[in-house]
Amino acid sequence: MPGFKNERKNEDIRRLIAGLVSDGIKDPRVGSGLVSVVRTELSGDNSHCKIYISHLEGQEAAKNAVKGLESASGLIKHEIMTRLKMKKCPELKFIADNSIERSARISEMIDELNKD
Repeated sequence: MPGFKNERKNEDIRRLIAGLVSDGIKDPRVGSGLVSVVRTELSGDNSHCKIYISHLEGQEAAKNAVKGLESASGLIKHEIMTRLKMKKCPELKFIADNSIERSARISEMIDELNKD
């Protein structure tokens, strides 16, 4: 079970990558404001980190954004090392997630039920 420090690092990495997605990464696959970092999962020994990426336009757009983030992983690792002052940067694995699309669909269904 991850401890408090690991959860704090998870949130710090999530915030840092979300900031880079909105401001720092100039790749057109990532640059739109519709990309969101849903969550991160840092391993107990800080050697691996899974980053779940979602896109408002759907799963295909999320997969495209993941490709852009993978090409910018060197910049992201550098920022993690310098801003979070980590001695060793975890290996980053970006995963496309459709949670935003799913939640929008659920919200539409709830709205339809409320109309009736």
